[in-house]
Amino acid sequence: VQLQASGGGLVQSGDSLRLSCVASGRTFSRANMGWFRQAPGKEREFVAAIDWDVGRTAYADSMKGRFTISRDNAKNTVYLQMNSLKPEDTAVYYCAASFGLLRVGASHYNYWGQGTLVTVSS
Repeated sequence: VQLQASGGGLVQSGDSLRLSCVASGRTFSRANMGWFRQAPGKEREFVAAIDWDVGRTAYADSMKGRFTISRDNAKNTVYLQMNSLKPEDTAVYYCAASFGLLRVGASHYNYWGQGTLVTVSS
């Protein structure tokens, strides 16, 4: 599975942004997909994940109610809708794929995209 993330940019506090991640490979429809982020000087952290089967989702506590993950298997694409953005959401956002059980730990994800930068100004 190869992943290509896009949609990042510079926005103001309170704005919305939608990230996309297009996957190549026939196994995308059976891959759990996750979004992670890494802010400057900080470790990579889990944002959200969605399973391949019934669309079950998981979110980091700080993103619940603001971020929504979704997928369109027909387009081999997973999305991250981000609302009410805050300056502390500034980070490089990565999409990733895993197989098996839906996990939130980065170590469970075997395939990673290149990242897209989101900058939220105050």
